[in-house]
Amino acid sequence: MQKHMIHAGGAAAKLQAAGGVRSISFDATAPLQLSSGETLSPLTLAFETYGALNTERTNAVLVCHALMGDQFVASPNPVTGRPAWWPRIVGPGRPIDTNRFFVICANTLGGSMGSTGPGAMAPDAQPYGLRLPPITLADTVRAQSMLVEALGIESLFLVIGPGMGGMQALNWASAYPKRVFACATIASAAKQSAQNIAFAELGRQAIMADPDWRNGAYLTHGVRPAKGAAVARTAAHIAGLAATEVRSRFDSARTKERFAFTLEADEAQRAPTSAGYVERFDANSYLYLSRAMDGFDLASDFGGRLSNAFQDAPTRHGVFAFSSDWRFPVDESRDIARALIASGAEASFVEIKSERGHDAYLADEPAFEAALTGFVDAAAAARGLALHGGV
Repeated sequence: MQKHMIHAGGAAAKLQAAGGVRSISFDATAPLQLSSGETLSPLTLAFETYGALNTERTNAVLVCHALMGDQFVASPNPVTGRPAWWPRIVGPGRPIDTNRFFVICANTLGGSMGSTGPGAMAPDAQPYGLRLPPITLADTVRAQSMLVEALGIESLFLVIGPGMGGMQALNWASAYPKRVFACATIASAAKQSAQNIAFAELGRQAIMADPDWRNGAYLTHGVRPAKGAAVARTAAHIAGLAATEVRSRFDSARTKERFAFTLEADEAQRAPTSAGYVERFDANSYLYLSRAMDGFDLASDFGGRLSNAFQDAPTRHGVFAFSSDWRFPVDESRDIARALIASGAEASFVEIKSERGHDAYLADEPAFEAALTGFVDAAAAARGLALHGGV
């Protein structure tokens, strides 16, 4: 393990690495102020970086991950062995080119891959469990802001994220407009829909109904609510499919003249929904993060008008949506773009024709990659960054 001290805003913070997970811990002199009115200290954020920061410190990109993601956006997860989750977008020669940009991706507050969350140790050396205060996506953004400041970065070139990550990116652009040059929102929304709240509640109820949940204290009993967590994962997986894919899986079972209780056609398709998920993603993290998403409504703090959240802000925006996404429908992204334009922001909106549903952002989608590259390159040119090669 390697450690060294840095200072952020006059408060000491400690960088460390253990078990392949790199993290930064803020001591009790720098508590995180939560939206609930409570404070959280000490605070740990696990993160990964790729590429190099230029001399002017103007080429930093913050990637915010989705609900069940982690910080290993462009490299294998050393804990689980899972591959990078966004290698088509982040890496050398990719739309977010690590030969040009310094990329940061942090495990979200409340997560389960090294950041302070319900599975982390509280000051009494016991897992937080449900003792962790409730968190919001605004809390997560404030925690990320502490990390960025500790890394010596005053202004981010780009904040980008899909789903829950897109919500965080929007929150960044609203809360810290002078610290975000460009913002890319992908398959996301400015407010959680009733449909998504319903899917999340299904997952939460499944977890809490599992006898091994033990009122959230399962880690102290050496068990995990594996069955409930698998149901929650399946609900999220189904929501990420295109409607046509859901229908085709049902029709496949019907044409085979068998009555099935699952949308999965075979074992090969069933594996992605639960294999390894229970081990890598803490069930209580699902409870906390899904509730944080459910409570996200950016316009609510601005008189109910989303445009007020970005009024006269200098941040450039790119809003991307996929035609078959029924988890975050195109209209929700279009509403974001309209609000941005009404606020006076420089904004573009791109709808990508795709049959892959919400999870299209993870797939081979040349039109999406080309559109995102165009947005990033245009923003880089406006920022005065090199278009090709190093920084």
